[in-house]
Amino acid sequence: MQTSDPTMSANLTLKELPMEDWMAHLPSTLWDIPLCNLAIPGSHNAITYCLDMNDRSPVDLTQPDMLQKLDRYMKPLIRPFVYKWAVTQEHGIQQQLDCGVRYCDLRIAHRPTDNSNDLYFYHGVYTTVTVETVLTEIRAWLDTHPREVVILSFSHFLGLNQELHMLLITAIRAAFATKLCPKTEPVTLRNLWAMGYQVIVSYEHKLASGQNDLWAHIPYWWANKCKAEALIQEFEQRKQHGRPGGFFVTGINLTEDLKYICSHPTESLKDLVTSTYPALLAWVREQSPGSKVGSLNIIAGDFISESQFVPSVVALNEKLLNDKILNGAS
Repeated sequence: MQTSDPTMSANLTLKELPMEDWMAHLPSTLWDIPLCNLAIPGSHNAITYCLDMNDRSPVDLTQPDMLQKLDRYMKPLIRPFVYKWAVTQEHGIQQQLDCGVRYCDLRIAHRPTDNSNDLYFYHGVYTTVTVETVLTEIRAWLDTHPREVVILSFSHFLGLNQELHMLLITAIRAAFATKLCPKTEPVTLRNLWAMGYQVIVSYEHKLASGQNDLWAHIPYWWANKCKAEALIQEFEQRKQHGRPGGFFVTGINLTEDLKYICSHPTESLKDLVTSTYPALLAWVREQSPGSKVGSLNIIAGDFISESQFVPSVVALNEKLLNDKILNGAS
């Protein structure tokens, strides 16, 4: 898809841009701003729409010993609770990209009883869809959206030995090939478009340090709170100390604790997210991207198609446009 007339894009509010290819429609004023200074919508635990509902699938090994024992002996009672609080996204990866997500939090695991080299995603339990399948889907989407750039964060590796890490890195390179952006490139839209780069891969493992096409782990601000007010307070305190250099994520995903789950037995994570999104998005709309102290970059959430989350994040880039206009007039 060709980029639209920059003048036309500038006359739209950014919230009104087609989210499927919002980067392609950004005004040219923003093409030379580093991506780490733009506001970018992200998907927390992006691949949880396909958790394995088969009772033979174990809960993942990061879960507390007590939960693993309860799941082993009281599966019919325990497993529904696990599913209700483990699903963070309802739509497939291509639908999330269509919604405007450009950062994906990908947590990789090898199933403990699997004799194959297949890798999966996990959150509470493992997924039915393999990593290779998701990489293929992302590549196919990028081929039809040549001016969109995605940031893929591979982290929280579970059960991977050195051999499996190397197989995963090989699969990433096979899927994206010349679309992978090396660490040496200036990461602006204008430069990435000129070079044909569409994928930035961060890899939370020591192997990444020696690989030119694997970026270091992207910091993720996680508040570990189950109430919107507490999460906002935590992030306001962190902002006072300044933003990290380069890419970083502010995760507005709430974290339920056992006390909350037990006191809300009929609810799910989606219920919690839906009830708190108005307060969280009100806070998001007050934020600014950029390089200054207190600026945000990637903002990741759960159930990203809900409550205008993505357009609200994209619209923050209008503040960069306004800054450019003011600086140009001074």
